[in-house]
Amino acid sequence: MERRFDSFVIFAEMRTGSNLLEATLAQVPGIVCHGEIFNPDHLGGPAVTEVLGVTMADRIADPSALLDRVRAAPGLNGFRFFFDHEPRVLDAILTDPRCAKIVLTRNPVDCYISLKIAYNTKRWRLTDVMDRIVWKPPFKPAEFEAFLAERQAFQLRLLNALQVTGQTAFYLDYEDSLRVDVVNGLLCFLGLDDRLEAISAELVRQNPEEMADKVRNFPEMEEALARIDWASLARTPNFEPRRAPGIPRAVAAKGAPLLYLPLPPFRDAHVRAWLAALGSGGLEEGFTQKTLRQWKRGATGHRSFTVLHHPLVRAHDAFVAVMTTDGHADLRRRLRAHYAVPIPAEGEIAGITAGDWRTAFAGFLGFVKANLAGQTGLRQEAVWATQWSLVVGLAGFAAPDLLVREDRLAEDLGYLAETVGVSAIPPPPLPTDPAPVTLADIHDRELETLARDIYRRDYMSFGFGAWKAPKRVRRPGSTAPR
Repeated sequence: MERRFDSFVIFAEMRTGSNLLEATLAQVPGIVCHGEIFNPDHLGGPAVTEVLGVTMADRIADPSALLDRVRAAPGLNGFRFFFDHEPRVLDAILTDPRCAKIVLTRNPVDCYISLKIAYNTKRWRLTDVMDRIVWKPPFKPAEFEAFLAERQAFQLRLLNALQVTGQTAFYLDYEDSLRVDVVNGLLCFLGLDDRLEAISAELVRQNPEEMADKVRNFPEMEEALARIDWASLARTPNFEPRRAPGIPRAVAAKGAPLLYLPLPPFRDAHVRAWLAALGSGGLEEGFTQKTLRQWKRGATGHRSFTVLHHPLVRAHDAFVAVMTTDGHADLRRRLRAHYAVPIPAEGEIAGITAGDWRTAFAGFLGFVKANLAGQTGLRQEAVWATQWSLVVGLAGFAAPDLLVREDRLAEDLGYLAETVGVSAIPPPPLPTDPAPVTLADIHDRELETLARDIYRRDYMSFGFGAWKAPKRVRRPGSTAPR
């Protein structure tokens, strides 16, 4: 029968028991474990000069050659791989269905404390209990959280790669690796007929005490661990698609090394006018990625920027665009027919009252919330997407140097002009709102709460607070609610 795998990898971390698992697997005829052959400091050990004919210098020059040697070696060859090992081969390992994935984990607190003890006692492996050195480390909360974050990120990357490629891994915990029946299950997963009678006796557990006896400040440790969000409950879910950088909409000033990266819904005539008045006057537009790279190469000392709007203001601008532009006529029809958004019939929008406008806007916000959560059958349009996702899209080509806040437009644009050595001029006033009812006419706490619920990531990422409406100038005949 054809062998299922050509090689194997043990994804683990320091102090997870990977040495013991490797020693146990090495008892099986035909299995060869080469250790941490992609460790940045050595080839599996300080005294190891070559593995399968590959030296450290060879591996640094071409790490894929060592991976190929492992795959081609007689028997079933494998190695251990940690989060900080050779990054150039990780994708090749993860996407190879002929490489068996073994994922060994351990309680991260145990790992952290064990690692602290090992670093300070210089005892990384224990073969005789008489050589054991006892030392109690202090628990440092910030250090532990950084330790945890790196390892969790690596585990998520492994999981995602397996999901994308349709593979499965054999998962086992440190305690599982001490059970011969579980290790025999691993041998079955590897497609081998051999079975073990016992776990390797080469190594001795180094720190068997209870946690309270292993650290100096156990009460402080308990308190710190209680504050950690283990289940990522504070994570803001993101169901939005990846956004393109929008290069064709980029605008540069002629004669001045300033580049504007607009975000929809593009109510920015005042920003474009300011940019056109700099340098020799006028705008450069219609960029492609190739021509924008050329512009950047030629514009020494260039700066780029985008303008962020308060999430509620931007949501209202998006609503205005949906309500007033011909290109959104089909969307208006669908919102009326299928999503209970009380939008007036075509031709009746111009005469809408402030109260009806507010009701329609609140209904639109309810639709946007469902849409960005992936709960509607309509496309998630960039015009109402989170600014966070759009800025991430910009960064896919080149992150803007400055995120200008609309409420600080004059100060921020003045700073940009100064950085590129051109005379600062005040930006023109904001264009007249084309909406029949302004946000200031209808703004209230409920709308603010709806916006915060939808654009939680924007509020958090960019530091927005509650929107402060400008002093109202009541329009004749407006019936804004109190």
